[in-house]
Amino acid sequence: MKPKKILLVAGEVSGDLHGSHLVEAVHRIDPEVQFWGIGGEGLKKSGMRLLYPAHSLSVVGVTEVFIKLRSILEALRQLKKSLEQERPDLIVLIDFPDFNFRLANMAHRRGIPVLYYISPQVWAWRPKRVQWIARRIKKMVVLFPFEVPLYEAAGVDVEWVGHPLLDIVKPTLPKEVAFQKFGLDPRRRTVGLLPGSRLHEVERLLPALLESAHLLQREIPELQFILPLAPGLPKTMVASFIQKRSVPVTVVEGLNYDVMNLSELLITASGTATLEGAILGKPMIIIYRVSFFSYWIGRAMIRVEHIGLVNLVAGKEVAPELIQKDVRPERIADEAFRILRNPILRQKMTESMAEVRQKLGKPGAAQRAAQIVLSLLFPSEGSLIHVP
Repeated sequence: MKPKKILLVAGEVSGDLHGSHLVEAVHRIDPEVQFWGIGGEGLKKSGMRLLYPAHSLSVVGVTEVFIKLRSILEALRQLKKSLEQERPDLIVLIDFPDFNFRLANMAHRRGIPVLYYISPQVWAWRPKRVQWIARRIKKMVVLFPFEVPLYEAAGVDVEWVGHPLLDIVKPTLPKEVAFQKFGLDPRRRTVGLLPGSRLHEVERLLPALLESAHLLQREIPELQFILPLAPGLPKTMVASFIQKRSVPVTVVEGLNYDVMNLSELLITASGTATLEGAILGKPMIIIYRVSFFSYWIGRAMIRVEHIGLVNLVAGKEVAPELIQKDVRPERIADEAFRILRNPILRQKMTESMAEVRQKLGKPGAAQRAAQIVLSLLFPSEGSLIHVP
């Protein structure tokens, strides 16, 4: 029997992370399954052959897409060619909806089954896309329990596996060792600055973050700041921003969870990092800024009260959100002062993060997702393994 082949597309850093763990989980069951497609270093290390690098495609916002339009069109062209020449047995799409929906269309026309792992946020905006998904996606695998009824109502074959971050978000160093490794003083209070994983995101958010750090240290001199560098971001670019400010910031490559773990407060871009921080029980401030046009379109289409994943999972605001014009040094610093100076508030936020963690399900999401992938590849063989 020829090895089964899967075309996988993950266009974001978080998608690359979850995709790599999915590939590893599949290979633990069947090492012969072949993966190729779009992803980053994580998927490459897990054994997937990269057809196109994900960092060339990742953007936030509507108008920002035009900046990378040439790369996006070239990637779609290569995928179309690959579908025709290699014809996979299954396509696995991870989030990244506007791009992946085009690939799903190509697959549907060719009769190739599609599994969507990590649902597009249709519950937040453009909910009519659920009907489109029902016609083109064979299986939807979701990370949040509240997504299941939405898809079931549209007739989508959907399954909740829990959140894979529960297996991933684990510090590798004791706190005292991490402080020493990063050159920080364990007697001082530490604030983590997380400006995002995309270049344009960092360019929009980092100046305000650094200026707010300056304001914070001016009022609380014992504060120290640390910034974990997202994969694929040039350290020289981040360093050039820091050099223009008077406040020292320690930049760390890798070991993101150790950075979060020793931080008393996180000031983070909206995205996966908010859930990572919640799993570690960290109080946080969420910031978000895109172009005016992207924001205007988003406001007209978004159907939820919050943008931060941690608040969406909680069903209420457990971390303050500063959006667009509120992403100013003074506003960020004010929110940080409010949290840093109030131990009762910090404790309450920590307890809320524990509740969020509980809502994410149980560990083992990647293994459960791998079982579903293999059940589509080998439908006649029944259950291949038992996954709790």
